[in-house]
Amino acid sequence: MEDKRILYVSSEVVPYLAENEVSLMSYDVPKMINDQGGQIRIFMPRYGNINERRHQLHEVIRLSGMNLVVNDLDMPLIIKVASIPKERIQVYFIDNDEYFKRKATFSDEDGVLYPDNDERAIFFAKGVVETVKKLNWVPDIIHVHGWMAGLLPIYMKHYYKDEALFSETKIVSSIYSQSFEGNLDMEMINKIKFDSIPHEAVKELEVPNYENLIAASVKHSDGVIIASENLSPSLTKIIESSGKPFLPFASKDKFAEAYTGFYKSMLA
Repeated sequence: MEDKRILYVSSEVVPYLAENEVSLMSYDVPKMINDQGGQIRIFMPRYGNINERRHQLHEVIRLSGMNLVVNDLDMPLIIKVASIPKERIQVYFIDNDEYFKRKATFSDEDGVLYPDNDERAIFFAKGVVETVKKLNWVPDIIHVHGWMAGLLPIYMKHYYKDEALFSETKIVSSIYSQSFEGNLDMEMINKIKFDSIPHEAVKELEVPNYENLIAASVKHSDGVIIASENLSPSLTKIIESSGKPFLPFASKDKFAEAYTGFYKSMLA
């Protein structure tokens, strides 16, 4: 994978958040490609429970300052950056006081999902793409991890479909069993349609639960990786019936070879 450019977009990444299936793979896969001589960037949200001082986050003034429109509201985009110690891997953080200042990731202390998680996901997807455009860094592959990043394939295939920068870029989505209970805001589909994304493209989100979000994301990906060993039969069926190239689950000791081969098949 030498000199290939891979953009990792994830809901969670260690060491900035606690270890779980998504956050660990969102570190292990970029590290593996970095060790092979690939060029990588990682993007994640800057949740309020990330310790900026400990992890030495700092704002990148030249990248910050633009406003993103979410459901007809202007929301300021702040970009911060840090480096994973010893790995020479840069991580970019998408930030906004309204969406990401609270001291948790997806839900409050009672485990109730934040009511604006849908808008946070829209803001995150747009923030990543706008920042990559400003960096003028053309990824060969965008690899998506975690449901908060799940709208990125949809926005790439519709909202940003005419961006020449990404004309050759392939989108790979890793699908995990790590999900959320219940639904996101029932108005989510209308907020996405506000961005001139056709209803047919996101009809699954008429009921915005985890499974339907994944189904819409898979539909707009170029390739899919089953990243959990015990993925539900219904999610497995969504992937298998999508017609998209997919990689079955690969264990920790075998994922490097499997993922590299899958990337190469995407770029062939």
